[in-house]
Amino acid sequence: MMEAKEACGVFGVYAPGRDVAHLTFDGLYALQHRGQESAGMAVSDGENLTVMKDMGLVTTVFDERKLSGLGGDLAIGHTRYSTAGSSSWSNAQPVYRGAGRSGFGMAHNGNLTNTAELAERAGMLPGLVASDSDLVADLLAAAHAGGDGPASELEAALRLVLPDLQGAFSFVFLDAERVVGVRDPNGFRPLCLGRLEPAAGAPEGWVLASESPALDVVGATFVRELEPGEMVVIDGTGVRSERPFPADRIDPRLCIFEFVYFARPDTRLYGNEVHGARRRMGELLATQAPVDADMVMGVPDSGVPAAEGYARASGIPYGQGLVKNRYIGRTFIAPTQTERANGVRRKLNPLRENIAGKRLVVVDDSIVRGTTTRAMVRMLREAGALEVHLRISSPPFRWPCFYGIDTPDRDELLAATRTVDEIVTFLGVDSLEYLTLDHLVTAIDAPGAGFCSACLTGTYPVPVAMPARVGTVAVLAGATSTTAG
Repeated sequence: MMEAKEACGVFGVYAPGRDVAHLTFDGLYALQHRGQESAGMAVSDGENLTVMKDMGLVTTVFDERKLSGLGGDLAIGHTRYSTAGSSSWSNAQPVYRGAGRSGFGMAHNGNLTNTAELAERAGMLPGLVASDSDLVADLLAAAHAGGDGPASELEAALRLVLPDLQGAFSFVFLDAERVVGVRDPNGFRPLCLGRLEPAAGAPEGWVLASESPALDVVGATFVRELEPGEMVVIDGTGVRSERPFPADRIDPRLCIFEFVYFARPDTRLYGNEVHGARRRMGELLATQAPVDADMVMGVPDSGVPAAEGYARASGIPYGQGLVKNRYIGRTFIAPTQTERANGVRRKLNPLRENIAGKRLVVVDDSIVRGTTTRAMVRMLREAGALEVHLRISSPPFRWPCFYGIDTPDRDELLAATRTVDEIVTFLGVDSLEYLTLDHLVTAIDAPGAGFCSACLTGTYPVPVAMPARVGTVAVLAGATSTTAG
């Protein structure tokens, strides 16, 4: 029951002769789970670039009337959760800057770790930087003057600015004539490429998206994931790949929690479907932490595949124990512990006939603060559960993330300050077991692939420090070690 806010979702499409605004709407709708605070898109018709964004869900921000006024051949889009920068309209994306012949738009998934250094180098006061995304846009706008001609001014600016960025960033950009996708040298956040077949007189098109289901929904064929440190430029000549980062910075470290929680189960990452990885997590958890029980149940939604795997491997029947209110977002984010606990009852309700008198194995993806998990356990007890054995399909979440996930400070993370026995007492369960990191990697089944597991281990691939809040952006200052603590 993840209590951290997800990463953002980005989408880009180059498709002359097609309705790119509606394609972008459908793509963003498929990525809604990655951000539910704001949504937006930027569309170019080859001359003019139009940006439309607002607070709320994709279906709240856009309707048929608005989409019909966004004509063009290329577009980018964004769904947002705030990580660096406040949750407000001014920080909704795409970001636009009027530099160059036509201006450019940018959408960002991730979080920079050298914001203060970049701001000082550019002569800005860090406390006045609205967000790391705005800072990147400002740096690119300033670098446009270094381009070698109108046709390549965005690409030239990117070649100058990108090597100075550190941290997590999957970007999509557009100007009047091209869409550009960029993935950071560690590949912390996902980004993939798809192809639209020629149809009805229109040439082939190309799509960039945080997750592969966004390709499926617009009718694009999955081509591949962008490689860490790769920049893909899409224009009238097709698709070109460039490597703007030094080779010694390339170190693949995809966020391991994309497999545990963030990505949709039908997403393909490292060549595998996420649902299968989650099911294998449950199977390995059953082998690692068996228990006598009458029913295995999953906490909707991301705990369900692991629960199915646990039931299959253990031989204990699988059943539903909780019904989810589909009209509430994936995570009920509230400012106080009391409100978060109350939010569980708004989101989940027990199936009493399935629960009463039974010893339950309850499978969930993670525990962050523990407040919502504790409320859920109390709900199961009140519904008549005899025993509650909690099984978590990831290791203990002990460290904050600085690479694009909005997690609590370390002193709010339940596993950072308590032993497993103390957590058992706090949650009111009969037993608790976490999947080991080795088993988690085995379940993902991507031999040789690199992962970022800093939130589990405290080892950060890119140097970070605990944030000091300056103005509206978290500025990471002075870190040289890759291991916090």
